[in-house]
Amino acid sequence: MKTPVELNGKTILVTGAPGFIGTYLVIRLLKELKSGTVVSLDNMNDYYEVSLKEWRLKQIEQAAAASKARYEFVCGSIADKALVNGLFEKYRFDVVVNLAAQAGVRYSIDHPDVYIDSNIVGFYNLLEACRRYPVEHLVYASSSSVYGGNKKVPFSTDDKVDNPVSLYAATKKSDELLAHAYSKLYNIPSTGLRFFTVYGPAGRPDMFYYSATKRLAAGQTIRIFNFGSMMRDFTYIDDIVEGIVRVMKGAPEKQTGEDGLPLPPYAVYNIGGGQPENLLDFVATLQEELVRAGVLPADYDFEAHRELVGMQPGDVPVTYADSAALERDYGFTPRITVREGLRAFAEWYKDYYKC
Repeated sequence: MKTPVELNGKTILVTGAPGFIGTYLVIRLLKELKSGTVVSLDNMNDYYEVSLKEWRLKQIEQAAAASKARYEFVCGSIADKALVNGLFEKYRFDVVVNLAAQAGVRYSIDHPDVYIDSNIVGFYNLLEACRRYPVEHLVYASSSSVYGGNKKVPFSTDDKVDNPVSLYAATKKSDELLAHAYSKLYNIPSTGLRFFTVYGPAGRPDMFYYSATKRLAAGQTIRIFNFGSMMRDFTYIDDIVEGIVRVMKGAPEKQTGEDGLPLPPYAVYNIGGGQPENLLDFVATLQEELVRAGVLPADYDFEAHRELVGMQPGDVPVTYADSAALERDYGFTPRITVREGLRAFAEWYKDYYKC
């Protein structure tokens, strides 16, 4: 059972905006809310080009100007405990959505410190704040990376996920464990969302579809890992946001166990397209859409600009979501096809970079 959460008139914190997913979520909330306050928090780090985050921030500000809800952006880190506590003291948030995290599997190999600071310390700070200033619902980003090298597909939230193959994955699994402990100890309704390869316009430049586009547009060669023998459950950004909003509106129910103590109001869901794509097929579709949008010329020699290479450390050959629980509990399954999603990305890329 889920406890309904009304978002109108509430005060909502979205961390990690103007990050990719956070930006789309905040804009969606600002368009739909008839009242209330949305606060976004991000440290605007330079993991990738800050100019893109600034562009996203402008999109949020435009939505805020036309919104009936109040909006405020705070530049800072969730690893700053005093800042987090001060915001909770000031706003007394009703709903918290934590999308702030140091992302990227490969980056975690060479830069472990930032992952511990943001993904572990930062999330702990939010949990502590939710304990001191109780919230109706804490929703937080986990990742499909927690499944590691699991061979059984599709991945289910019932699967064992105790063998991460990257530090990034280990931090995300740690977040789920911390959330469970705080839900049990302090009766905090929390829901973790395991995202599967999110993509779309204004996405993260370190993601393959985006970085490959930049290299192809510059006449450079792209590397296709595991010699193209990769399957990914690509999920378009609008589907991700739809899933987040639905989950925000339904918190795990608070219940008391036979021992008189709270049963943890805790849940974890997959959000994935449910239709894993072969990486070579995905690249072919991307190339077609880049030509269609005019990012690349019609006679572009793709074979000359791609190289098949082995697997990278921390990568996994297959990601494939079983999202049946999300459909059962929230009536939602991602529906946007890779063709539709890559077409939207290619058209945005053409406009943003003035190709």
